[in-house]
Amino acid sequence: MKKRVLITGASGFIGRRLVAALHGEGYPLRCMVRSARPTVPDGVETVVGDLLEPATLDAAFAGVDTAYYLVHSMAAGRAGFETRDRDAARNFVAAAGRAGVRRVIYLGGLGETGDNLSHHLASRIEVARILQEGPFLTTILRAAVIIGAEGASFEMIRFLVHRLPLMITPRWVSTRCQPIAVEDVIRYLAGCLTEERTAGQTYDIGGPEILTYREMMERVARVMGRHVTILPVPVLTPKLSSYWVGLMTPVKPSISMPLIEGLRNEVVCRDQRIRELLPFTLVPFDEAVRLALTEGKT
Repeated sequence: MKKRVLITGASGFIGRRLVAALHGEGYPLRCMVRSARPTVPDGVETVVGDLLEPATLDAAFAGVDTAYYLVHSMAAGRAGFETRDRDAARNFVAAAGRAGVRRVIYLGGLGETGDNLSHHLASRIEVARILQEGPFLTTILRAAVIIGAEGASFEMIRFLVHRLPLMITPRWVSTRCQPIAVEDVIRYLAGCLTEERTAGQTYDIGGPEILTYREMMERVARVMGRHVTILPVPVLTPKLSSYWVGLMTPVKPSISMPLIEGLRNEVVCRDQRIRELLPFTLVPFDEAVRLALTEGKT
């Protein structure tokens, strides 16, 4: 018999897709959401809870075997997203520990440790470390840019390409990245639930191609039937870039600034071990873009 699974962040970009996938496989799901009226498939249990409010968590974790951690606080308030991420992770660990949760699966970010790591990626790594300190087996999947409709990174690129035939960008646009289709991220997240050998392990996940951010924008433009000219300059700071992105796209500066700051960090898979445990054909970049654009129109 399949055991109960808790999904935090169930209404988000990744969470709602994972809910649909696991529900289709017959898992008994519980979705923790902050709104009393979430959109979930029929038959899926929901519970209102907030990882920043510890008193709301015990009911969500009761009777849970495996919990997914899909929460991130880039659009934070005055406390800053790093503080909120840290507090949320610690509250999650405490509640999961009290409930006797056996496994946790976390979707984090690619990036090596070091002084030059962006605040966004450093926070993702810190959350992973906090989760690993819990009394359960934590599986960590580390991804770079995820290509999918409503994903902040992809939407930022899409709107820039759509509205600006000429772009002046930070010099970090030449940094390498290994984007992955959201469909493949869901396959990995769901696969780790069934593949017990992934318990307690950390894996890099990425698509089949390594591209610079400039190449990504040029490829997105080509799929969209547009042309874009990109001029990198050394004086454009992440803060200035985020305000510019805020004017040209629906992505708020509070979200775009951490993402743009992260452009300076190369995010490429350093190992392929998960491909041996969960082998499937990865979606090529151009096809991932087409799928995202098609979904965005529906």
